[in-house]
Amino acid sequence: MSSYDPSGNEPGEGDKPSFDKQPPSSGSPYDAPPGYGGQYGAPPGPDSPYGAPPPPADPGRPPYGSSYGSPYGAPGSGPVPGMPALGGWGARIVARLVDWIMVQAIAVVLLLPFASFDKQDGWVGSAWLGYAFYLVYEGLMLSRDGQTLGKKLMKIRVAMLADGSAPTPGAAWTRAAVFVAPALVCCGGLWWPVDGLFGVFDKPYRQCIHDKGAKTVVVSTA
Repeated sequence: MSSYDPSGNEPGEGDKPSFDKQPPSSGSPYDAPPGYGGQYGAPPGPDSPYGAPPPPADPGRPPYGSSYGSPYGAPGSGPVPGMPALGGWGARIVARLVDWIMVQAIAVVLLLPFASFDKQDGWVGSAWLGYAFYLVYEGLMLSRDGQTLGKKLMKIRVAMLADGSAPTPGAAWTRAAVFVAPALVCCGGLWWPVDGLFGVFDKPYRQCIHDKGAKTVVVSTA
């Protein structure tokens, strides 16, 4: 009984089909683009139209640029991601003066019935009372929301360096005490220039000594 071969080419006995030739690519969307060396070939090289793969990230390099080489954001940003920009020195100085003058004026008014300001004792007494009032005033105000009246006026606030939150009561009272106590105990008005200049040269957070002690920074609220 004979079999019919429509191609007219019947392989002889012992012949085997050839795999030397493969059909041309069908243009399947799953085919790899040029430069990949096949469907599962190596990634593109520099001569590939798709470009070389990006270099691996450097684990030692900060993920964000900073004018001080800090990993906490671009120039003008806050010390931690999402925190406002640091407060300017002009606003900080004006806020401090507003608070200090206001507290000293209250001390003078309270002492008027009890002290004579035509003598040195009256002014010395008002200064000591002003120091005490200022310590209490700043400790209470900062532990509330990080702002004194002067800071509200100048649109700045004190924040915890770790996360930007309002100062804890411990941080608020530490900050106030480090600012006032050295001037009250031994150094008088010499302490505040030293404290302030320390912050001018501190990078990247502009922390004065009282900020260092409390682990706080001053940021803008504008």
